[in-house]
Amino acid sequence: MAETDATAELAAQLVAGDRRALARAITLIESTRADHRRQAESLSSTLLEHTGKSLRLGISGVPGVGKSTFIEAFGLHLIEAGHRVAVLAVDPSSPRTGGSILGDKTRMEELSRHTDAFIRPSPSGGTLGGVARRTREAMLCVEAAGFDVVLIETVGVGQSETAVAGLTDMFVLLLTPAGGDDLQGIKKGIVELADLIVVNKADGDLIPAAERARRDYAAALHLLRSPEGAWLPKVMKCSAMSGEGIADVWSSVEEFRTVAKASGIITRRRAEQAAAWMWDEITETLIAELKHDQRVQSEIERLESEVRDGTISPSQAARLILQQFTPHRINDGTKTSVL
Repeated sequence: MAETDATAELAAQLVAGDRRALARAITLIESTRADHRRQAESLSSTLLEHTGKSLRLGISGVPGVGKSTFIEAFGLHLIEAGHRVAVLAVDPSSPRTGGSILGDKTRMEELSRHTDAFIRPSPSGGTLGGVARRTREAMLCVEAAGFDVVLIETVGVGQSETAVAGLTDMFVLLLTPAGGDDLQGIKKGIVELADLIVVNKADGDLIPAAERARRDYAAALHLLRSPEGAWLPKVMKCSAMSGEGIADVWSSVEEFRTVAKASGIITRRRAEQAAAWMWDEITETLIAELKHDQRVQSEIERLESEVRDGTISPSQAARLILQQFTPHRINDGTKTSVL
């Protein structure tokens, strides 16, 4: 069977709701083989007309906040309300071995067994921003398969954990009742990007602390975020363990969707995200091509060794490598000439 026929058949099976086809499609998308990348691009183009109808939610939070517990409780609530939920969970990859535990399906045991849920853990692969490189394409696959709510769980909160806001309609930040301790450990940028902040673990003896934390975060958000625009970010509290407040969180999400659609927020975000995706692909593809270009392999090795030895600056080495890679254009830092 020709490659194009195989891709078309896989797309048809996926759109028909075949879960195995969906899993195979995401595996294909995550592959780094050149032939697989061609097939993945063809698959994404074929599926494009079946995408864009879901609500895309990015979920991040500090370590120990209970992201998986929250997502399971939240996902089960959505299924009870008649939705089909896909969870794309990104696990950190080891910087030494590249391996990843991928334990989210184990942590979301009840949700993973449900026929109206699909959970796909993926390794971050060292990609910054809390998401895997192919999370965007995986999101299109689950949308084409008929899942109308897509939850993207990031690696965690850190300096770079903001990329998820660049591929979702709404960004939800989970925090604990620790109050100011969390605020000190979170970068200002991620709080500014949040459309909804949820204080989790508001149960038992932590209920008073959760309410104090909610007020603290609301005050901090008021200082960090301007009230301009159609949507004013909210701060809520809930308990993923008991389920208290989960329905209220979903109500706020629905309210956001209504406001965002009416004001054009989602349309603008998706347009900007599509353009950013294109440039990300250009950047990463060029780097991959450069590293595998036989003409510059020896030059890369030599210059990298000199950078390590401190005999040449990284910026100068980068310019020399790029000159080898694109010899028809030379930028010496003052002008660009064409050979």
